[in-house]
Amino acid sequence: MIENEGVLGMDMRIGIVVNPDAGLGGRLGFKGSDGRAKEAREAGAVDRAGPRMQQCISKFKELLASSLNRMGVSPTIVAWSGRMGGDWLDGFEYEQRKASPTESTAQDTSHLVQDLLKAEVDVILYAGGDGTTRDIVNALDGNETPLIGVPGGVKMHSGCFATTPKASAEVLLAFLQGDLMVAITEVMDLDEEIYQRGEWKVRMYGEAWTPSSPRFMQGAKEQVERASESDTIEGLANHIGNLIDDEPELMVIWGSGGTLRRMGEHLNVELTLLGIDIQHKGTIYSDLNEQELLRHLHGYEGPRLLLLSPMGGQGFLIGRGNLQLSPDVLRAIGFESILGVATPSKLLGLSSVRIDTGDPSLDEEYQQRRFIKLLQGYRTTRVIRILES
Repeated sequence: MIENEGVLGMDMRIGIVVNPDAGLGGRLGFKGSDGRAKEAREAGAVDRAGPRMQQCISKFKELLASSLNRMGVSPTIVAWSGRMGGDWLDGFEYEQRKASPTESTAQDTSHLVQDLLKAEVDVILYAGGDGTTRDIVNALDGNETPLIGVPGGVKMHSGCFATTPKASAEVLLAFLQGDLMVAITEVMDLDEEIYQRGEWKVRMYGEAWTPSSPRFMQGAKEQVERASESDTIEGLANHIGNLIDDEPELMVIWGSGGTLRRMGEHLNVELTLLGIDIQHKGTIYSDLNEQELLRHLHGYEGPRLLLLSPMGGQGFLIGRGNLQLSPDVLRAIGFESILGVATPSKLLGLSSVRIDTGDPSLDEEYQQRRFIKLLQGYRTTRVIRILES
């Protein structure tokens, strides 16, 4: 970890990178958007990364005009015009370098990053997911320009990401004022080859420099695999099995992740590793996207239960790896029907959970509840605090 020794105040230069195709497949049930942007848009997907960058910039403008900008910083934003930058800057004046292509690729991201380095930016603020992070780090090729990620993809395991778009803005201002040191963080992503064989494993692909802020930066995802926890997982599964036996009409919505999948194995239920499934009256509806989830939920007035496992090392219950659970889906399920599920190793160092629904008003509604139920063993439930964004 090193101190932020950059030039503070008006001389700071912020480079902007937006991957306009990141996050497109989330609500459709895609496990990532790499190479599937056209398919996602044809299926009705709407932009995610760009609007999330716009939320960040809007909050940043608000912060610059507030008393929190105690040093009166007035940075220069450097970007390409169009969908990879200027379209999402919320009217913020910026230094235009080039125009974005009408369709973007990983190579375009690389060219943009290299152009920003030529423009001598002090920090790169980017919106995308893990694939975008890998592309940026590859383009940096060892350059130590710090990265601040606005979470806008489907997969976000890397430590460069702030917890929310608004948190990205707060980290950016704190960095510009010299309040944060920079540290090396891990660049993580799902190992696609292993995933194709039906296994889930997150790999480290490199390192990057990022402002160090435990409150606002999410940290790299911890992969929790402990054979000693098999008894606990069996107990968790038996608890859910008993609920279904006691209430045959119960609709169980299974979230994504290895913990829930292993619970399903104990119940002889084959669940999608990185998808959302519904179990209802003995039938499994697998790997459902947002619209399919809504079709099952609308018109059903009976009991329902959404099971979610927090992302190890990050503590996200909603908003990472389960974008199919859109604000509309979550409202249809209801807050009282959400149950977190965590093994002892995940609970180590996890005093709270994070929620990023994609809708600031719904985030605030959840945060006002302050606590959410969490199952940690057979017939053992506790409450855990919801961290404010």
